[in-house]
Amino acid sequence: MKFAFPSFSGKPADNAPARPRALDSQKPGIQRSKMMEYDQPLVWVVVLLMLFGLVMVYSASIALPDSPKYSNYTNAHFLVRQAIFICVSLVAGLVTFRIPIATWQRWAPYLFVITLILLAMVLVPGLGRGVNGAKRWLSFRVFNLQPSELMKLFIVLYAANYTVRKQEVMHKLTKGFLPMTAAVGLVGLLLMLEPDLGALGVIVCIAMGILFLGGINGIWFGGIGAMLAGMFTLVIWLSPWRRERIFAYLNPWAEENALGKAYQLSHSLIAFGRGELFGVGLGASVEKLHYLPEAHTDFLLAVIGEELGFAGVLVVVMLFYWIIKRSFEIGRQAIAMEQTFAGLTAKGIGIWIGVQTFINMGVNLGLLPTKGLTLPLMSYGGSGVLINCIGLAILLRIDYENRVLMRGGRA
Repeated sequence: MKFAFPSFSGKPADNAPARPRALDSQKPGIQRSKMMEYDQPLVWVVVLLMLFGLVMVYSASIALPDSPKYSNYTNAHFLVRQAIFICVSLVAGLVTFRIPIATWQRWAPYLFVITLILLAMVLVPGLGRGVNGAKRWLSFRVFNLQPSELMKLFIVLYAANYTVRKQEVMHKLTKGFLPMTAAVGLVGLLLMLEPDLGALGVIVCIAMGILFLGGINGIWFGGIGAMLAGMFTLVIWLSPWRRERIFAYLNPWAEENALGKAYQLSHSLIAFGRGELFGVGLGASVEKLHYLPEAHTDFLLAVIGEELGFAGVLVVVMLFYWIIKRSFEIGRQAIAMEQTFAGLTAKGIGIWIGVQTFINMGVNLGLLPTKGLTLPLMSYGGSGVLINCIGLAILLRIDYENRVLMRGGRA
């Protein structure tokens, strides 16, 4: 049975005769809905983060051409490339926004399998591109694609789709939980061969979070969670260089650590210490002058802390908090309207952005061991910004369809 709410949407019921729109607007008592078509504040927060990141990437990378490694680059090399990445990502986001959520639900398993193949291709000699001892990229000459970034998005879609399809057996171990565990385990194996433990941690958190929200048995969830924690601990313990990094993280100011495994962490903490409350001023960072490695990627927050101080870092934290908060609100709204896949996808995007942001900030602040994860939307990198924009465009599409349904329309 369908109901019409003329005072809310201004539209007649499906079985009512059509009337000229001019008559509706002239008739007293009928008001047009003031609900926006999309979440404008969320869009502005995302754009603001990307533009803020663009400024800070330029500030953090402007001195890099002074080093032999980047001697052939101009001072604006990373600025120009990041600006191009942002423009391409915004266009991709606009295209993504026009794709219905039902289409993503239908294609989720296939996109997951395609990304698995791309992860395997990275390991093929001659196809994968290595940087600093890790093979994580596929080179297409014009740009480098990082399949692990794609997997962060498609694991959200796949886990949400899986949860909807297996809703009736989610409380069972063999039919509900083990198949998803096997899929994530295969992803984990490929990522460990790259190696990329940071991306694996984010992907595992996304999958586990969506399964938990989807109603998986609490006992199995706790047991598998404990097992995963044990496996991560074992992987770290069996890898001498990872084990050394953990010990260095626990005591970064020891001389052998400050000049070795904890070099990045110690200089990141120095940057935050120099920044104090309001920073030393935009562009005035000392740590970015070849003291802090990867300042324009993994340790961009440290440069923000040094140049803009606690106030600048707090602004970044609050902007990310807004995105995560809206993700869960949009997801809860979709589930309330029985759009379960859309709701779980929205919450999964919130988990993805939240976990990766927390890890990056935790590493920069010394709360977590050093790990190579970028700050979403802000750090330099084409694959990361592109996939972040596509994921958030899907979130905006979910919100748009929620608003259409609340108006009495059909998404």
